[in-house]
Amino acid sequence: MKIGTQLFGITHPPFIIVEMSGNHNQSLERALMIVEAAARAGANAIKLQTYTADTMTLDLKEREFFISDDKSPWKGQSLYDLYKIAHTPWDWHQPIFDCAKKRGLICFSTPFDETAVDLLEKLGAPIYKIASFENTDLPLIQRVAATGKPLLISTGMTTQEELDESVDAARKAGCKDLTLLKCTSTYPATPENSNLLTIPYLKDRYGCEVGLSDHTLGIGVAVASVALGASVIEKHFTLKRSDGGVDAAFSMEPGEMEELVEETKRAWQSLGKVFVGPTEAEKSSITLRRSLYFVKDLPAGHVVKEGDIRRIRPGMGLPPKEYQKLIGRKLQKAVSRGNPTSWDVLKP
Repeated sequence: MKIGTQLFGITHPPFIIVEMSGNHNQSLERALMIVEAAARAGANAIKLQTYTADTMTLDLKEREFFISDDKSPWKGQSLYDLYKIAHTPWDWHQPIFDCAKKRGLICFSTPFDETAVDLLEKLGAPIYKIASFENTDLPLIQRVAATGKPLLISTGMTTQEELDESVDAARKAGCKDLTLLKCTSTYPATPENSNLLTIPYLKDRYGCEVGLSDHTLGIGVAVASVALGASVIEKHFTLKRSDGGVDAAFSMEPGEMEELVEETKRAWQSLGKVFVGPTEAEKSSITLRRSLYFVKDLPAGHVVKEGDIRRIRPGMGLPPKEYQKLIGRKLQKAVSRGNPTSWDVLKP
């Protein structure tokens, strides 16, 4: 897949997306600092979320509109108030896009309704993402897919039937470049709930690129995902967790992001290809294998016995598998201790 001038897929290093989310803490200056830090860390793209509290929900502070789940990092807030704090003001999008372009980052967003898509189209967003909580919103998926731009869909919480419907809706509406992001929609997520073996399954079932939208702490899960075929990795990002913010607790800091970029690239490099045999780099080491050596001074005509030869390094003698074939054979010429074994010193 190609986004602008950047390619991603199994033949390229992992495409690393920094998710800003609400970690700007209501400051455009901080948002731009996050863009700068993402570029220094080596990320490929920075992603925003485009919505307002009013496009997300109703201004109610009761029943299902109030977060009371003990496991939620946002417990004690209404949905409306949370989204009011966390949203990225729409007039910030242009300066953030401009800053990202200046630093060589791809900037795009997750739209949460059709008005957000309209804004992002005006800004020239080169790619879109559908969030886990919107992956069953087929009208939204169809609107985004109709732009004809590459589309990422996060798979968090979907059943097989729901994911089939989402993929089908995207493709029928015009999406030709689809990437699914394996995701566990808990904040933070645990390695035990990541189920990365789903990655090759999704790739096979839907015939598309597959990546990881990762809410776990650390980089281990992301590195493991590359070994299973993930070509895209998305992680929440902040300047400093101690600064607070709606997503700070499960976001990476700049030094951690640098490590993620480096280690996922190493994981990708290690995949190589299916290959059995010595690599070019290994060939010089073959001489250090074990082989059969004479360990005594022996005269011509001597019958080789156990104790006359040993399996030792280096590897200039006959291979160890020939040990029994040498026992009982006569020498046709004298050998010295430390001579490698060879067929030509033995009588036929």
